[in-house]
Amino acid sequence: MKKENSKVQNELVFDFRSIKSFEDACAHLGITPELPQLVNGCQELLKPIIAAYKLMVIFKAINNGWVPDWGNTNQAKWFPWFWVLPSGTGFSLSDTNYLCEGTDLGSRLCCDSSAKCRYITDNFEGLYKDFLLLS
Repeated sequence: MKKENSKVQNELVFDFRSIKSFEDACAHLGITPELPQLVNGCQELLKPIIAAYKLMVIFKAINNGWVPDWGNTNQAKWFPWFWVLPSGTGFSLSDTNYLCEGTDLGSRLCCDSSAKCRYITDNFEGLYKDFLLLS
């Protein structure tokens, strides 16, 4: 019971909407905003790799200690679902969905609530474009 109370207290103190940038996420986690360096990497892959790294840091910060329990089929794990519009005219969030087991985008890119997932996709859509689309 004590662990549950501390989780609730932690959630009350932390407002995930305070994370407005990659730098905010890094500050919340106590890490530097330095990006990973690739040596002899394919330069065309650098953009999606950096976007994926930034998204993972942002999700970790916004999740504020929540880690998906893949052994618990009663626990919802929320992830974004995007549509690429015809003829490359755009990219849009279709919805947030949840799974209780399995994953479409990996356990580093899911949340414990639809609100957190939608907040990330609304505020960091450009990172998703860099990560998911060829440009």
